[in-house]
Amino acid sequence: MRLPFLFLLLGALSAPLHAQSIEDEAVAWLQEFIKVDTINPPGNEYRAVEFYARIFEQEGIAYETAESAPGRGNIWARLEGGDEPALILLQHTDVVPAEMEYWTIDPLSGEIRDGYILGRGARDMKGTGISHLAAFLSLHRAGLPLNRDVVFLATADEEAGGEFGVGWLIENRPQIFAGAGLLLNEGGSGSRSGDDIVFGVEVTQKVPVWLRLTAVDVPGHGSSPRTTSSVTRIVDALAILRENPFPPRVVGPVDTYFKGLAEGRTDDWGVAFSNMSLAVQDPDFLTRLQEDNPGRHALIRDTCSMTRLSGSSKINVVPPEAWAELDCRILPDRPAEVFVSELEALIAPTGVEVEVIMAFTPAISETTSRLFTAIERVTRELHPGSRVLPSVSTGFTDSHFTRDQGIVSYGFDPIITEVGEATGVHGNDEHIRVDAFRRGVSDMRAIVRDVVYN
Repeated sequence: MRLPFLFLLLGALSAPLHAQSIEDEAVAWLQEFIKVDTINPPGNEYRAVEFYARIFEQEGIAYETAESAPGRGNIWARLEGGDEPALILLQHTDVVPAEMEYWTIDPLSGEIRDGYILGRGARDMKGTGISHLAAFLSLHRAGLPLNRDVVFLATADEEAGGEFGVGWLIENRPQIFAGAGLLLNEGGSGSRSGDDIVFGVEVTQKVPVWLRLTAVDVPGHGSSPRTTSSVTRIVDALAILRENPFPPRVVGPVDTYFKGLAEGRTDDWGVAFSNMSLAVQDPDFLTRLQEDNPGRHALIRDTCSMTRLSGSSKINVVPPEAWAELDCRILPDRPAEVFVSELEALIAPTGVEVEVIMAFTPAISETTSRLFTAIERVTRELHPGSRVLPSVSTGFTDSHFTRDQGIVSYGFDPIITEVGEATGVHGNDEHIRVDAFRRGVSDMRAIVRDVVYN
């Protein structure tokens, strides 16, 4: 029989008393964790392992660690429960670099200012990681029987593809994932516009396909240009891609997401979102959507961003070789090989060769699981009138690894952000509101409790 919801929310009455609330502890942990330098490259995630290991030792929780390469640390701990498929709380501990001259504070300060916790990783994703820690420790402290194992897993290298983190662990420590059926990771959250709260749960993501284009031609002196060169071939290939955007299409999870956004809207956007398959046939709508919200626009077509270029090392030398790199993201309804083949055919007249640097496999998590139901039930009770929508992420996370293992994986943190509120993720002065973080920690605990108690 399911425990009363109020009991799940307030916690076990038999749990040991602590001087601080778990939310107070979480704020202090996050401030401390931000100060731990795990900027990738180089990563040095062993420092995060030391941070979590100290807390687990204080709590009397057994844990294991592994380095996939020198300094690339991973840590996990398990609370044993019943025979239901295990729940994994997954986080990555590395963060992207921060250009200190563009920040108003030390990016690794963890300072609280004007009601915000500031620092690299506050949002992506040390804040969510600490929410996982608080939920995990709450279960341990309560000491009540669980219907399933719960695994806390903090890994390296997600910001660079995850090969030293989850990818390596699946190959070398498969026992972590054995028997797991549910997983919580980053990728979705709540947004509020006035009184309207929408929680987006990431169930799939656009598939990254990173490509290098290489052109080879006759080199020479810059004073005597030929009709073609390695550089002009690259420029021509990029021009073709820029002038021929991939055709729009609306896949199932994206259609569901936009229909959810359309609820209660009577403006032009609401009409379009309710029937995106029709709306995307209008070129003017596509232009307006990209100008208004590039992220939503990216959900209805494959995209390629031109991010790196290289030609000659000297201004007066026409080089024998030039190259460019593309960050392409494709919708999860077909293999990457099909996309690459079509792109190669598109730029074939330029003579440019295409090399795949990285490509993942597409996968979509169902929304009928115990975990998704818990997210719906708990958010509805804690935030009356709110809605939960399955969503598609334009970025990628480590969930692609676990979906490939057959684990139903969701990107979700119940923290609520105001629509239009800048967060600084991968940018300057990354921050998180203290009150929103505290509430997110509390809501995360309630969701996890709903899943693990009968």
